[in-house]
Amino acid sequence: MAQPGDNERLAPHAARMDMAGSAPEMYKAMLRFDSATRKPLDPVLLELVKIRASQLNHCAFCVDMHTKDALAAGESVERIVQLSAWEESRHFYTAREVAAIELTEAVTVLTDGFVPDHVWDAVRPHFGDEELAHLIGAIAAINAWNRFAVTTRQVPGAYRAGSH
Repeated sequence: MAQPGDNERLAPHAARMDMAGSAPEMYKAMLRFDSATRKPLDPVLLELVKIRASQLNHCAFCVDMHTKDALAAGESVERIVQLSAWEESRHFYTAREVAAIELTEAVTVLTDGFVPDHVWDAVRPHFGDEELAHLIGAIAAINAWNRFAVTTRQVPGAYRAGSH
């Protein structure tokens, strides 16, 4: 049976610190690095990669941000929802997107201590050297952002698409 207040939202926790204010030069360098990874990559593919890495890293702040940016870039709600179960939902994605998502998981988790050959072999036909280098950079960047946001407990929800 429902209790009084069951439909009330809990108040968000407070962030532990402001990375941009505490280390502005480092933060600006991360922004420049992140920006440099984007140039040759499709914006929707890039957002899928960022969402998937953020899901794996349990970064609610970045999941919120990149889901909003993906929607603004034209991505469908259905494909975003299915991303957490992409292996069972491959038919929602192109072969190129699947290869990028699989690489994202391999780089983010590094279960074997390296990116397996079968993952590398699957991504190579879909990306030239420049694009692949930028994709690897983008995966590294979102993993760094995830670690900043998770460690400092950034609060999800207030981000507006395109404001970073």
